[in-house]
Amino acid sequence: MPTDPVLRDYLVPALTRHGDRPAVVTGGRTWTYRELDDHAHRLAGTMRAWGVGPGSPVALALPNAVEYVVADLALALLGAAKVPMNMMLSDEEQAYVLADCGAVLCVVDHRRADALRASAGSGDASRLLVVGGDADAWADALDHPPLTDLPDVPAPGRALLMYTGGTTGRPKGVVHTQRGIAMNLLSHLVEMELAADDVLMLTSPLPHSAGFLLQAALAKGATVLLEEGFEVGAVVDRIERDRVTYLFLVPTMIYRLLDEVVERGDVDTSSLRTILYGAAPITPDRLEQGLRLFGPVFMQLYAQSEAPNFLTRLRRDDHRLDPAGASRLTSCGQAVVMAEVRVVREDGTSCRPGEVGEVIARSPYTMEGYLARPDETAEALRDGWLHTGDLGHLTEDGYLHLVDRKKDMIITGGLNVYSSEVEQVLARVPGVREVAVAGVPHPDWGEAVVAFVVPADPREPAGPDDPGATGVTEEAIRAAARQGLTAYKRPKAVVLVETLPTTAVGKIDKKQLRGGWQGW
Repeated sequence: MPTDPVLRDYLVPALTRHGDRPAVVTGGRTWTYRELDDHAHRLAGTMRAWGVGPGSPVALALPNAVEYVVADLALALLGAAKVPMNMMLSDEEQAYVLADCGAVLCVVDHRRADALRASAGSGDASRLLVVGGDADAWADALDHPPLTDLPDVPAPGRALLMYTGGTTGRPKGVVHTQRGIAMNLLSHLVEMELAADDVLMLTSPLPHSAGFLLQAALAKGATVLLEEGFEVGAVVDRIERDRVTYLFLVPTMIYRLLDEVVERGDVDTSSLRTILYGAAPITPDRLEQGLRLFGPVFMQLYAQSEAPNFLTRLRRDDHRLDPAGASRLTSCGQAVVMAEVRVVREDGTSCRPGEVGEVIARSPYTMEGYLARPDETAEALRDGWLHTGDLGHLTEDGYLHLVDRKKDMIITGGLNVYSSEVEQVLARVPGVREVAVAGVPHPDWGEAVVAFVVPADPREPAGPDDPGATGVTEEAIRAAARQGLTAYKRPKAVVLVETLPTTAVGKIDKKQLRGGWQGW
């Protein structure tokens, strides 16, 4: 093992080691490890001809496809800094990222190339390597002698620039080093409990959490079924046909999967061994349903782009409905092997068990900082600890319970309300599929608690005299709030909606919920 590793130290030997094993199945074709190795070395040769070397920022504007996988590996070979761009970003946002990171090259899908040329400046547009669309475009990108002399890659050099939301509304680049991303890969190999015979299905965008899982699967020798997006019918079909063993989903996707399996009635899901999820806890009734249908397969992660994917983990054996284990279901688990997690007060002192404060963490894969943003870097990284901006509390045995983002905490009439506490009460109301709670401006209270509720089945009648109504009523929600919440925590308004808006990575978009509020 290298004493000061870089990412390719773990990825490149895996490509050779696993040879003709199936690596990636996508677009109706299976790619072996040997084929990925050949294509990655050829694309690396092409990239070097464009001036790409260690630390060079290279943007990827690509969907979930083999081109992304090959480009990712080519950048690891060169020791370049990957700048993954979600395909859901607007053309203007992608152009901003290109300019902000100073990309020497952007590998772009043919479907976005013209729009990106139009929105980018002439200098940025001249650095586009277009792939996809037809065999000729991909062949042109690979029409170069394979890279044989790997450049020296310094461990402190940049390996990744992940763009996330900024305080000014512009995305900010989260800088990760080669050493940090190499250690992050090892953390994934420890915490995912992934086996070489696993069949991992990825439907989430590779520029975010799924990209780290992809690298771990390739390092391990597993097979990845790669889909461009989440379509629940296709997921169920592939579980049965391809014997999928490992899924990565957010709770909303899990709920859709459960509904589809129940609706079909006769689905063979016996191959499933793990459903890894993040972004939020699973509601108890849905977990009960999932355990009944799939068995003990659930595992939850918690982290941020600043320390990707694994700061805490809620293990399979933690997903229990008995009284001893039920309290853990509202947590996101304990700190993982390679991370430390604390909850602190404003003065930096540690909170007592059960006392709410800010979650801070440190790991060998915490970011180096925000690109060209020294003030925000200094605010987030203090004394070696990442200040996450999340509010939560720890139990005596180290289980972390998140209660809100600092920026999402509702202050109503001078009192603090944590949205997760309200959501947990309302999620137990029969007939509620999903619920999100947000604070919206109020002329008297400053902010007011508003509950946005998705009924489990909007077609279900409330009674014989009301055949078009939903089975969930505003009064049922208010009754549950009166029973389970202190008066100031109860929703001032209940809004029944068909769906909840989500961000590009599947999290509920509370900013959009607040922005869509029509007033009192």
